Amino acid sequence: MTSPATPTDPSRRLEPVVRLAPAKVNLTLAVLDTRRDGFHDLHSVMVPVDVADRLSLAVLPPGRTDTLHVVGHDPGPVSDNLVLRAIAAARDAARAAWGRPEPPPPLAARLDKRIPVAAGLAGGSSDAASAADAALEAWGVALDDAARRALAARLGSDVPFFLAEGPALVEGRGERVTPLPWLRDADAAHDRPGILLVTPSCGVPTPAAFAAWDAGARPGAGAARLASQHLADELRRGLRVADLVARAAVLAAANDLAPASAVVEPGLVPFRRALIRLLRRPIGVSGSGPTHWALYPSHAEAEAAAEAVRAASDAGELPAPGPLPPFVTAARILSSTTTARDAQRREP
Repeated sequence: MTSPATPTDPSRRLEPVVRLAPAKVNLTLAVLDTRRDGFHDLHSVMVPVDVADRLSLAVLPPGRTDTLHVVGHDPGPVSDNLVLRAIAAARDAARAAWGRPEPPPPLAARLDKRIPVAAGLAGGSSDAASAADAALEAWGVALDDAARRALAARLGSDVPFFLAEGPALVEGRGERVTPLPWLRDADAAHDRPGILLVTPSCGVPTPAAFAAWDAGARPGAGAARLASQHLADELRRGLRVADLVARAAVLAAANDLAPASAVVEPGLVPFRRALIRLLRRPIGVSGSGPTHWALYPSHAEAEAAAEAVRAASDAGELPAPGPLPPFVTAARILSSTTTARDAQRREP
């Protein structure tokens, strides 16, 4: 995710700038404490997956204002969308490098929203990271790494993670991101490993989940933190696909927000139990939920599990909370910039 070295004339750009904004999954999530600023210190191993929104930005003539058109999942009012906030913040950050009296020109954004909203997958944060990066490219402006990190941190707690473009250890409120090696024998050509994602149609707002955690809806102290640190250390030493899958039960329990999410949406408790009975595998929760995940040795096995979940949902055998059937998909974990670009090349 780099921009040209020197500013160019954006009006000469003939094609829109296109980005895929991947979802993230928390393989672990430990909540350590409440900070003085009201946020929470976290310790989380996060991975990007190839379920992604598609964002395109085109330069508008001077005198217009930034616009956003959204299709797909409804993210709420356009005026509240992080894409527009990210473009405005990127414009402020770009002024010095832009080197002209007028600000960088307005942009028309189109967002194909494929990631469920308020699902624990950080789709909005990923959109923000992609929008800021795409805006800088559209304007022909480059920022150094420190400025890009500062811009991401301004936009939200999960946004800095997406600058890592691969698995990472995320600490603090999300601003401290340490890239991690991925599995030694992971092989995108042979679709391994795979991850199943199942998202009920009941949003769980992150602030509500943290409020429930603050009120006492939390597991025993320390277990998620130990599991999270252990996974990060093992990835640094060189973990294999089979090792990760074998640790799925420990990882599935290593989410300190899962009990809080069940307080916000009690229907998640029977839903998770039904998934465990159906799939006979450990079932984890991403972020504050409601997305549930299961690890598989291959994408093909994750896809078979997805078919089983869809069939159970269609037959009324899966008590999913929310007004609509759950969103179900088999995904690939993106291990690096290279695999992210491969995913973009697979786009129609």
